[in-house]
Amino acid sequence: MKSRRKLLLGCLMAAVVVLLLLALDNRLVVRRYTVESDKLTERVRLAIVSDLHSCAYGEGQKELLDAVAAEEPDLVLLPGDIVDDVLPEDNAWTVLEALAERWPCCYVTGNHEWWSGEAERICQEIEALGIHVLRGESVSVAVKGQTITVFGIDDPDSGEDQFSQVSGAGGEGYTILLAHRPEKIDDYLSGPFDLIVSGHAHGGQWRLPGLINGLYAPNQGLFPQYAGGRYDFGAQVFLVSRGLARESTRVPRLFNPPELVIADLVPVGASGAAN
Repeated sequence: MKSRRKLLLGCLMAAVVVLLLLALDNRLVVRRYTVESDKLTERVRLAIVSDLHSCAYGEGQKELLDAVAAEEPDLVLLPGDIVDDVLPEDNAWTVLEALAERWPCCYVTGNHEWWSGEAERICQEIEALGIHVLRGESVSVAVKGQTITVFGIDDPDSGEDQFSQVSGAGGEGYTILLAHRPEKIDDYLSGPFDLIVSGHAHGGQWRLPGLINGLYAPNQGLFPQYAGGRYDFGAQVFLVSRGLARESTRVPRLFNPPELVIADLVPVGASGAAN
């Protein structure tokens, strides 16, 4: 009887250990979405690199950069918190420099760039790399004979409300809004955007996939509505990245690995052809 109890206890402890290992697994995953649009004639692949917080991904940030390169994106979107306000900046600049060398990139600030007190310098240095820094403005990018117009706004911690500058603007071709904070989606939906991309929520930090899509997110509180994933609002699509933060998070991520988001924008009816 005692030996049976010991065996059951041992099995239970082993199961708990395995569960914890799975819960705390912070290996990078690639999350994929396919978005159809009648404004497109060819597939456009977006790589969404969000909430890096200067975290480490191996020597030379190889793990993350290799993952991006393997996807062969047409355009890289950076919706804020790439540079942290506490961790050293080196890892962030390694990523930014490497991305800028290979792909057109668009960036907006997050709250942590502003918390650092160095947001203006950071924006200037990012722009010097050839990355489009969008602060209440837009840029049009030609991809496979199509026009993608990307709008972007600073994080609210900049002290400026730039949404009015972009909400009434006309955009050529397929239109994207980059805005760090997902909780402001009701505002974003009033603009002329086909796709809206945010970060900030870190996947709600603790998740139970299929049951709870996030326990807590800043500015949304408990059980956040927009912790991470895809949300459809009629013809408008909202993608919230769960981000790439690892060691910078005060509370460990549970069942919530850091993610590189890949969005394939495809012509209507071409979803099956995306890869």
